Amino acid sequence: MPVHRHRPATTHRLRPLAVGILLTALSLLFTLPSSAADTPARGSARMGMGVVAHDGQDGTPSSSDATQTEGVDVSGYQGNVAWSTLWSSGVRWAYTKATEGTYYTNPYFAQQYNGSYNVGMIRGAYHFATPDTTTGATQANYFVDHGGGWSKDGKTLPGTLDIEWNPYGAACYGKTQSAMVSWISSFLAQYRARTGRDAVIYTATSWWTQCTGNYGGFASANPLWIARYASDAGTLPAGWSYYTMWQYTSSGPTVGDHDKFNGALDRVVALANG
Repeated sequence: MPVHRHRPATTHRLRPLAVGILLTALSLLFTLPSSAADTPARGSARMGMGVVAHDGQDGTPSSSDATQTEGVDVSGYQGNVAWSTLWSSGVRWAYTKATEGTYYTNPYFAQQYNGSYNVGMIRGAYHFATPDTTTGATQANYFVDHGGGWSKDGKTLPGTLDIEWNPYGAACYGKTQSAMVSWISSFLAQYRARTGRDAVIYTATSWWTQCTGNYGGFASANPLWIARYASDAGTLPAGWSYYTMWQYTSSGPTVGDHDKFNGALDRVVALANG
């Protein structure tokens, strides 16, 4: 007499259960927010990284203004820079990213910072601020200790504090407007204590308004480097009646980030000399 073997009832129940779990997992995978995947690696931030996304772009300035001196800003993103090509195109000053937070130094800093100097440019260094990681004074020290110093040689510009949208999270780094002003003040005071110079502030008006409440208290001492990708620099943050430098595009020749100094070359030299 034939024997009939029956599979346990649990086997029939487990199979659809497993399929259901798999489908649920796949559903969660594809519905997770993309922000985590889109967040860049720490250290990869660069000057103007958030300008297009937040402020857009609308044209470029006229190239006929003789009182504006062309410059560039570079970071590890650009790698080794063709400085002789930039010099031949009329670029006369440059800023190189030295540091970010207290955890990153630009591996191309020497080639970029010394290379611009060697072709005859007036050069400086900048620090990408991360106010959510350490204090302003701590980051100023890190900056000065890793390339952000200053010497009165007529070829070295004061360091720049790059303070703008947070590429790694909340735009204002989780700080209130008053706390952000205090953080910036701490950085600037320590930079001056270490170098004897007032740092340049690089920012965008919309970020400055959102994250500092459009604070105007730094304008008397700290030169403004405004970010706006348009045919003019637009409305400036409170306190500044003029800009010293203007980053006007991220898609210029040779390296993308091009800038105008608000004055002829002798004014660039004057800023370098303090």
